[in-house]
Amino acid sequence: MMNRQFYYQDDRSNKFWTIELTGNEYVTTHGRIGAKPREARKQFADNDEAMKEFEKQIASKLKKGYVEGTAPDYQEPDWASLGMSEDVFWCIIGLFNWKKTGDDEAVIEPAVKALGEMAVDDIKRFEDIISEKLYALDTESHAREIGEQAYRPGKHFSADWFLYVRCCVVANGAEFYQSVLTNPSEMPEDMEFEALLSVAPTAFERKTGEEFDHVPHVSYESFSNREGWPALEEA
Repeated sequence: MMNRQFYYQDDRSNKFWTIELTGNEYVTTHGRIGAKPREARKQFADNDEAMKEFEKQIASKLKKGYVEGTAPDYQEPDWASLGMSEDVFWCIIGLFNWKKTGDDEAVIEPAVKALGEMAVDDIKRFEDIISEKLYALDTESHAREIGEQAYRPGKHFSADWFLYVRCCVVANGAEFYQSVLTNPSEMPEDMEFEALLSVAPTAFERKTGEEFDHVPHVSYESFSNREGWPALEEA
């Protein structure tokens, strides 16, 4: 008999997964830590086939970020005690609840709530970082890879749509962002997430009761990154 246990923890998840192999059958359990586990069984033609699937399942969980061992006690970050940084920025982006896809306000709500617990200057810095990320993606190379509305010289091009597609890149986290930044061909096609632009203003307005009028040092509007559009510079 072989038994392995794993856990996954982040700012939105605290869950476990176990797998036990006995002969030609394995049993998995999974769920939220502290909740009643759900169990599944699967049998195979022989022990070798069961072992291959056992190892395949473990490899899949590790790829998804699970860690082997017993889960330590997890404490939600005390956002009020943190200062805005690159790491904190991506942690807040990671709070987006994609299970609520189709309701953008619900998707961003956990991030808005966390950001609203931070200082006003940190909310402004969050907006600065968003602007920097979107500015870096504002290039002709990226604009040519966004699907049906991709940039083509002499044809209609929606600057707003390109902005919202870039928002989608940032909303999907640091790893995806960095990959797309260096490989424009990985830009999402025909997808957008305009709601990203509402995170800081909503958090600020809830916290202060005032309108958010912060102006970042770089603009995220399309065509602002002149180095990313050399043909326009020549024109």
